Amino acid sequence: MTIRVLLADDQALLRSAFRVLVDSEPDMEVVGEASDGAEAVRLAAQERADVVLMDIRMPGTDGLAATRMISADPALADVHVVMLTTFEVDEYVVQSLRAGASGFLGKGSEPEELLSAIRVAAAGDALLSPAATKGLIASFLAQGGGRTGAEADGARLATLTTREREVLVQVAGGLSNDEIAERLAVSPLTVKTHVNRAMAKLGARDRAQLVVIAYESGLVRPRVE
Repeated sequence: MTIRVLLADDQALLRSAFRVLVDSEPDMEVVGEASDGAEAVRLAAQERADVVLMDIRMPGTDGLAATRMISADPALADVHVVMLTTFEVDEYVVQSLRAGASGFLGKGSEPEELLSAIRVAAAGDALLSPAATKGLIASFLAQGGGRTGAEADGARLATLTTREREVLVQVAGGLSNDEIAERLAVSPLTVKTHVNRAMAKLGARDRAQLVVIAYESGLVRPRVE
C-alpha cells in the first residue's frame, strides 16, 4: 500500500526538499502541499492523506490549530499528523501531542529518520522514543505543564484493568510492544490488545496521547534527571 503524504510548511523550499525525498520512495507519494494550517486541513480531506508532515509555526492557522481540527473531525480519523519542529525540546511538542499529533520530528533529522517517521505514523504508532518521553514530556509537566483535565483522566483510568494499567505505564516509558511483551512475559499481540483497549477507554487516538494521559493523570510521575 502506498502511503499518501501531505506536506504542510510555509517554506516552499523546504516543501520541495521533502517532496523529492518522499517521492523517491516506492511506498510513498506526496499528494499535496499546504502553506498554512487551514489549507492543510482542507487538503487532508480532499486528498485522503495518510500522514501529514505539519510545521508548527505557520502564518494564519498554525500547525497546532490545524492538528486540533483534524483530530476533531471523525472523517479524518485515519489521518496521522507528524509535527515538524525546529528544536526537539520545543515546548510546543507536548501541546502538539495534546492536539492529537502522533508525534514529532526535528527539522534537522536525517532523511532516513523522516522516512521512518512517516512509516511509523502511517502504521498508527507514536514517534516517542524513551529519551523523548522521559526527558521532554516529563520535564515539561514537572515545570507546570499539566492541564485542568487531569482529574478527568484520572477518573477514566479507573476503567482500566490492572493489566491495562501495567501496559500503560510501560507505554509511558517509551517501550515498544515487543519490549513490553518481554518485560511482562506475554505475547506482543496481547500487549497490542491491551494498548488498543486502553486507547478506546481513555479516548486516545494513539500511543502518543496515551503517554500524555499517563503523565498528566499522575499514573506516571514526572522525573527530571
